[in-house]
Amino acid sequence: MAAFARRKLPERRLMVSSNVLCPLPAQPDGTPWPTQTWPVGRLPEETDTARFDRLVEHAFSNPDTLGKTHAFIAIKSGKIVFERYGASNHKDDTYPSWSMAKSMTHALAGIAIKQGTIDLDTPANVPEWKDRDDPRAGITLEHLLRMSSGLRFKEEYEDAGSSDTIEMLFGSGKSDVATFAAHMPLEHAPGTFWSYSSGTTNIICRMLANALGLDRARFEAFMRKHVFNPIGMTSAIPKFDAAGTFIGSSFCFCTARDFARFGLLYMRGGQWDGAQILPQAWIDHARTPTPIVPPDEPMGYGAHWWLGIAGEDSFSANGYDGQYTVLVPGKDLILVRHGASEAHKDAVRRWIADVAACFD
Repeated sequence: MAAFARRKLPERRLMVSSNVLCPLPAQPDGTPWPTQTWPVGRLPEETDTARFDRLVEHAFSNPDTLGKTHAFIAIKSGKIVFERYGASNHKDDTYPSWSMAKSMTHALAGIAIKQGTIDLDTPANVPEWKDRDDPRAGITLEHLLRMSSGLRFKEEYEDAGSSDTIEMLFGSGKSDVATFAAHMPLEHAPGTFWSYSSGTTNIICRMLANALGLDRARFEAFMRKHVFNPIGMTSAIPKFDAAGTFIGSSFCFCTARDFARFGLLYMRGGQWDGAQILPQAWIDHARTPTPIVPPDEPMGYGAHWWLGIAGEDSFSANGYDGQYTVLVPGKDLILVRHGASEAHKDAVRRWIADVAACFD
């Protein structure tokens, strides 16, 4: 399997303001919610269409520079204004989420907190850390969501012999991903060090299931009842390990349009057609910068969402091999891109920023 390892963007650091969050736009009057069918519009007149067309054509015809592009959707003000698929792809195809599932895990945590079944800032209820003298006993859900638990976890994919992620997903940990991750030792005091880790997300997923008292089948039903079904994500296929834990680090397949629905839920502040699915404060939690992200990281990080890929106000669900759901609140713009592009990750990120810049 190819690498998941994060690569730096030496040409440009995508900066994120830590002071004020851009207001999230409401669904425009007269624009139906896409619970059943996406409303379709046209590229706005103010769009730099010549540049946009060049960028899109480049994405679908230059695998040597951007890898393969399987799907691309642009949603402006709640309407699909552009949609294109690769020659062997279709709008009904499901695409791997990879780490975009982490952002879905954030939504599930928000539902559990809203219901009062789990708390953000008290020590996490993790069986492996129950001993009060265990240095991991002070880790909270907030630490885990912000990738600042301090646990050792090597998020490497170049070398299967040294990668904790490969070992967790495809090796000795694959039958119980959360237990594998929870046995990792503490290397830094919780809340003092940022390190992107797929293991922490799987710990969260087991925590949620335990707090809610749900087995595998009922946890999937919970996902569908509280997140997928209300917004019309009918294609979602979450994957579970043999222990019954949702592998929220990596595995939820959806159509590109359904990933766009999930993006719209966050763009609209957790509201959907008059119902408050997630609290507005929880959406703001996702896009509030984690202050201890190292300055050499190419993007900022919020809480299981990345920050800054397409401008200071943008936040995004990012997945291995070129899977992106990018939200730009100041433009009421959502970009969804799927492909096979790990070797061209930096170029794809720049492409996304360039496409977003075509819109006012």
